[in-house]
Amino acid sequence: MSITGGDFISFETSQNMLDLLKVGSSRFEKIPLADALGRILAEDIVAHYNDPQFPTASMDGYAIKHADLAKGELLVLGDNPAGSDEQREIQEGECIKTFTGSKMPAGSDTLIQIENVTFKDGKIAIKEEVGFGNAVRPVGESYKAGDILITKGTKIGFAEIGVLAGLNQVMVKVALKPRVAVIATGSEIVDLGAHTDNPAQIRSSNNYTLEALFKQAGAEVIQMGTAPDDKEALMATFEAAINAADIVVSTGGVSVGDYDFVKDIVPRLGASVVFKGVRIKPGRHILVAQREEKFVLALPGFPFSSTVTAILYALPIIAKMLGKKQAYKTVAAKLQEDFKKRSPFTEFTPCNVVVEDGEYLVNFQDKKVGSSAILTNMLHESALMVAGGDDKFLEAGTYVNIILLDNL
Repeated sequence: MSITGGDFISFETSQNMLDLLKVGSSRFEKIPLADALGRILAEDIVAHYNDPQFPTASMDGYAIKHADLAKGELLVLGDNPAGSDEQREIQEGECIKTFTGSKMPAGSDTLIQIENVTFKDGKIAIKEEVGFGNAVRPVGESYKAGDILITKGTKIGFAEIGVLAGLNQVMVKVALKPRVAVIATGSEIVDLGAHTDNPAQIRSSNNYTLEALFKQAGAEVIQMGTAPDDKEALMATFEAAINAADIVVSTGGVSVGDYDFVKDIVPRLGASVVFKGVRIKPGRHILVAQREEKFVLALPGFPFSSTVTAILYALPIIAKMLGKKQAYKTVAAKLQEDFKKRSPFTEFTPCNVVVEDGEYLVNFQDKKVGSSAILTNMLHESALMVAGGDDKFLEAGTYVNIILLDNL
């Protein structure tokens, strides 16, 4: 294979093909609100009434007619605690003591706070006037009937939980978590915790890295463990994986070496290759295949390569199955130093990202230049800088796209 990528497709073409993949109808389940944190909403949440439904006091004070402030003294009819269905109507020269969150009495249009008055003998004396409508929440201040408050595909966080609770949403419709089976291939791989006296063997990390990545993206993960470079053993592992999961993701065995068997096994599974080989660095030997509504992704074996390609290709499929609008966030950032590309491919380079005065800035301090095995380059507030295939040398001050890694 030539360094120019031969008949490999471009990154942009691969992403377009990914966008066109059909993943079947969305699957969902209804779960209690208390269990919904971190799940993906499967329907729009629409307000069926205004909030508040009536003018409401936002402070403790006295409900009055604003025009009565000029009188200087008003008769207090009594108290209006929060939660009371206040039915009295204020007439000229009258007021009602009203508390935060209480329904404003009929006839009132303003609330004067306690510290602005003096109470004596059933009356208040005005010490300091307030503006019309002071401390009154109008009808629909939070939201109005018919408003879409939370859109389908939103990851449910603390604010969403609070809004759903305010809507009395006892059960929540969420996307069913797609099942992702993860396989680490290679006879050189030793599983976590296993003993070995062979220093040439490599401790498995890919399957645990990807498990964490996919769980963070909202998927359920099935660990298939490590599989040696044996065609029949690999075939059995892949067959079990595709029967158990919606997406099968393997690492290693997808290149052009004598022991790279995964590319031969995928067709035997009855899966059609969508594309194989993309002009990207790292991970150009990636393979994406589909069997009915299930997918197989064969990723490179080096830790950095497998992680980057999982972000670029596995996360979008997971997002599709969940109904999410995007798999990851890309923003524009300004280079703080020069950058020289090392290949003619679209490159994804680990970088440091900082925000100053609302602007993203990128540098490469302490990032090691080397093979695609250096996963530690993704530690410490890192991002992935995207350099296009036609880019060669980018001067400091140039704006580039970066993929943020802190909200995957």
